Amino acid sequence: MKYISTRGQSPALSFSQILLGGLAPDGGLYLPETYPQFTDADLTAMRGLSYVDLAFAILSRFVDDIPAADLKAIIDKTYRADVYAFTRTGQNAADITPTLKLEDNLYLLSLSNGPTLAFKDMAMQLLGNLFEYVLTKEGKTTNILGATSGDTGSAAEYAMRGKKGIRVFMLSPHKKMSRFQTAQMFSLQDDNIYNIAVNGVFDDCQDMVKAVSNDATFKSEYKIGAVNSINWGRIVAQVVYYFKGYFAVTENNSQKVSFSVPSGNFGNVCAGHIARMMGLPVDKLVVATNENDVLDEFFKTGVYSPRGSAKTYHTSSPSMDISKASNFERFVFDLVGRDSDKTRALWAKVDAGNSFDLNADGYFAKIADYGFVSGSSNHAHRMQTIRDTQAKYDVVIDTHTADGLKVALEHLDANTPMVVLETALPAKFEDAIVESLGHAPERPAALNGIESLPQKFTVMDASAADIKTFIANNT
Repeated sequence: MKYISTRGQSPALSFSQILLGGLAPDGGLYLPETYPQFTDADLTAMRGLSYVDLAFAILSRFVDDIPAADLKAIIDKTYRADVYAFTRTGQNAADITPTLKLEDNLYLLSLSNGPTLAFKDMAMQLLGNLFEYVLTKEGKTTNILGATSGDTGSAAEYAMRGKKGIRVFMLSPHKKMSRFQTAQMFSLQDDNIYNIAVNGVFDDCQDMVKAVSNDATFKSEYKIGAVNSINWGRIVAQVVYYFKGYFAVTENNSQKVSFSVPSGNFGNVCAGHIARMMGLPVDKLVVATNENDVLDEFFKTGVYSPRGSAKTYHTSSPSMDISKASNFERFVFDLVGRDSDKTRALWAKVDAGNSFDLNADGYFAKIADYGFVSGSSNHAHRMQTIRDTQAKYDVVIDTHTADGLKVALEHLDANTPMVVLETALPAKFEDAIVESLGHAPERPAALNGIESLPQKFTVMDASAADIKTFIANNT
């Protein structure tokens, strides 16, 4: 299995060769040359597998340069009940991603039972173990540079803390995460963890990461790696739980399932797109945005118009406060027939601060062939959805999952199960839950008082030069 860049000007490489990096040298994102295909017989054989066995069945089709026994050991080490232990009452932690039935044909897929209470743990724990394996095998070190709007940062840091040969430099928008999210990251005192609070929004942080990644000389000298969802390892790990969710709510392969996905950087729903391309019987992929509704605008109009920092809103679902969806390039690459010249031309416009319109070339008309639909939510919607969900189902959800559920309800089909991907446990967004319900959500006892722990971080302006200097001074 070889991996190519969406922009077509980088050599095809193996999984291990692209694992530690983020962007390809030409600025594009890696995708497999072709997607592995699962037949009806394959799907039948996969039904009933444990999460670890299902993960191996899927990931082994993408990873052929790590011995099968080693890959299986890494997966077994990652997806353990004791790692994903923060389950709701009545759920089995050994399921890793248990489903919660709200009503007929409406489910939550529980993805937030890991150490940081967010779905990012599903991929990041695997990535941490893969990084350590490859670095140890090759006798190398790496400096991870990432950006987070709230959950990626803590998931990455908890996955990488204390690992040999790895330093983590994580950028986050200063004072724009929840108190719990901030405390999860900034309270870590590990010597290999560096938190940088950037004066700006997430897109400023992401632009800094891309600027450093595009400096080939600096990237090579300081061994810069990536854990954002631009990293292919993140995306492929997330493909697994779409299969797990599908099997959990269907009885046979003739049934289709729709998934509603709270979306910011498009990585989570991109994994669903890839699962569908591999043969998973997906009906709709519902892209749910908050007030930062650039993706909703695209799927309704065919115009992709990223917004600047001044028009990127700080909301009560902050992990989705993103106006430049990095992983969207992966889907558009498929949409335009894997035409790298076309993709490169489109992102030249985006990188220059402009928009593009896919109506004229007829590409937008093909959106329906990929199952995508969309919708948006705002603060009032998510507060009401949280209240309604508790009143109707006796279930408390976080603000991002509320965005996903609100939009899911707009696309329900009586004959097709709808699975809403849970983004985080409500404890991560306590202030919003108190506003909505009048009381704090349940919190794992091990995380009580986390906001009062000492915090270690550095405040920095949005400057690629400044983060390069910081990395150089701390390496």
